Amino acid sequence: MYKVATSAWVKHFDFTVIDILSLELAFILSFILRFGWVSPYSIQIYAVLGVIMPILHIFIVFFTEEYSGILRRGYLKEFKAVLQHNCILLALIVFYMFMTQRSGDYSRSVLFTMWGLNCILMWGARVLLKKALFRAYAQEKNQSYMLVVTSQSSVENTIEQLQTATYSDYVVKGIAVVDADMENETVKGVPVVASQATLAEYLRTNTVDGVFINARHSDEEIERITDVLVDMGITVHISLDHISSDMPNKVVEEINGYTVLTTSIKMATTRQLFFKRVIDIFGGLVGCLAMIVAFIIFAPVIYIQSPGPIFFSQERVGRNGRRFRIYKFRSMYMDAEERKKELMAQNKMDGLMFKMDNDPRIMPIGACIRRLSIDELPQSINILKGDMSLVGTRPPTVDEYENYKLHHKRRLAAKPGLTGMWQVSGRSDITDFEEVVKLDTEYISNFSLGLYLKILFKTVGVVLGRKGSV
Repeated sequence: MYKVATSAWVKHFDFTVIDILSLELAFILSFILRFGWVSPYSIQIYAVLGVIMPILHIFIVFFTEEYSGILRRGYLKEFKAVLQHNCILLALIVFYMFMTQRSGDYSRSVLFTMWGLNCILMWGARVLLKKALFRAYAQEKNQSYMLVVTSQSSVENTIEQLQTATYSDYVVKGIAVVDADMENETVKGVPVVASQATLAEYLRTNTVDGVFINARHSDEEIERITDVLVDMGITVHISLDHISSDMPNKVVEEINGYTVLTTSIKMATTRQLFFKRVIDIFGGLVGCLAMIVAFIIFAPVIYIQSPGPIFFSQERVGRNGRRFRIYKFRSMYMDAEERKKELMAQNKMDGLMFKMDNDPRIMPIGACIRRLSIDELPQSINILKGDMSLVGTRPPTVDEYENYKLHHKRRLAAKPGLTGMWQVSGRSDITDFEEVVKLDTEYISNFSLGLYLKILFKTVGVVLGRKGSV
């Protein structure tokens, strides 16, 4: 699932908030300096002005696209931008006062002091916020992993141009050269990890969020490569020299000077992903509270029936192949993983997921907490950490993931979830893994906040109806 780039003023919502806070602080301080320790919001005309100014600020940003390229601006250019913004803002405030015929009721010293203070506060706040963002994006876990697919003649120029940005939300993890055998070589410090013959296998077994294609191949060959990648759920950015009319969810973007056509299994807006994350955080906090209550009730019973850790932790595979540790209340005896090999013959699935009736590894209390889905509550920690979502796909174990076919990876194009489409579809007892992939892909391809909430509500019904663990 790919987040669609939005206009700069929406994308940089954080700068909008910090600018408005700076503006309001400058307004309050300038009023106090003129009238003493009195709040400007205690006087009606100043209270109205305090509401009008943030609206004017957003109006200016919307029409001037002031936040476009804000992360690339140096200190001096930023100050010039802030100075220009505040001059326009002051002019609009004066115009507002003139139109309302109340200009004589306002203190000019408050307005001009506010203008000067806001220039300093807004510039300082933007500089500090940019430094904080740079530190955050310097951490690899906050970046998307990109693989560059290119030809031998273009590889150096392509990598050099992609590495020019001081700020980017992606990191180039590797190169695939499709017209020469350059594996194990490095270009500008980036390893060549695949050729055309090994590209698909590399993508199947490694974490890759997006592929950038800038290769001198025929349109048919580029289209063939793209079809394979999109079928795996991987976002593809293609130089506009190579365009196919059959690519799904197309959008034109710019990546470090390259105009590219981006195609993905699903495009999600910033607004959708923001509200989804807000709901996830709220659900994660509620889940943590429920986990504490469940721990008090069930932890002693778990320990009595099978002495050992109360929580079970295991490495799982998440979005686009990322590894993380999942947490659950332990519902099985301590030797469960060792006994799994003995029970594989009774597996109802086809090897890419393990499921059996009357699993002898499950403790008596384990059967109870599984039936009520209480064993899943510690995954609220994973949700708060951002490894999982409330709704998504079941995260596979490492050994399951290593046996995936190419098209199976598409179910990892979004964050794994506590519940998902196939768990609430009335077919949670299916034994065909291909059907699981189909339902997971259906959720990702048709993602919307409405579908997300629908699955959440259905999950509550499944759990309360005791129709089986989700």
